[in-house]
Amino acid sequence: MTCWETIQAYGLRSLGIGEKLLPRKDFTLCQEFTLIGSGLIWNIYFGVLALSAGFFLANALALAKASRSPWTRKPAEWFIFVFRGSPLFIQFFLAYEALVMLPRAGIDVFGITIATAWTTKAWAGALFVLFLNTAAYSAEIFYGALRSIPKGDLEAAEAYGLSGWSKFIRIEWPTMLRLAWPAYTNEAIFLFHATTLVFFSGFPAFAQMGDALYYANYFADKTFNPFIPYPIVGFYFILLTLLLTWIFGLVNRRLNRHLPQNLRARIRLRPQLVR
Repeated sequence: MTCWETIQAYGLRSLGIGEKLLPRKDFTLCQEFTLIGSGLIWNIYFGVLALSAGFFLANALALAKASRSPWTRKPAEWFIFVFRGSPLFIQFFLAYEALVMLPRAGIDVFGITIATAWTTKAWAGALFVLFLNTAAYSAEIFYGALRSIPKGDLEAAEAYGLSGWSKFIRIEWPTMLRLAWPAYTNEAIFLFHATTLVFFSGFPAFAQMGDALYYANYFADKTFNPFIPYPIVGFYFILLTLLLTWIFGLVNRRLNRHLPQNLRARIRLRPQLVR
């Protein structure tokens, strides 16, 4: 089988498209690159959806934490504290154990049976945990940026007659995003790296359709040589990190387009080794 035939057979295997059986012997470098790259589709799936949904929840949590009302502020503070204060892997474990305890036949609500079995699958349960986790970390970033808005900007907005929602949507929210974006970029990068923990969590991969680390572990077990598949995973994530940095850099330049060149914040990679 040529390398092109291997790509055609296994390029979308993680989605259930193409060859059903994994190679058993005579592994080639092309097979490892192809299958691990195929598994990366799931890592991108987890990262993109969790980050997209988490962005909106993070904004809401940041505003709730900045609220003067304790009924709004305290739940947001505790949510952020719990998800930032506990390890992500423990969150995966607890979420899986909680979802497994749901009735297998589903939950009856007003005579309608709502299925629950799908919540224990990786594509749903693991995604939900990543969504809540990144929302908590991002909310703290946005909250810090919200508190760092220069008072002069707010006073100038009030001098122009802006108040309430119009002041927030035209002055406070754009300024908050501009100040938070470099730190938020690093959170986005770490989230994509954290998607590899799904492999170690209790959430199962359906029909051997796992993520990048799933296939890397398969090749390491079969060849007894971890020094080829795992560096391939690292290589793919380095490329993914460069792509994320470029995309978020474009947004950052858009947010700072009104500032002089010497005052524009630049995106810098600052890897978090421990979360």
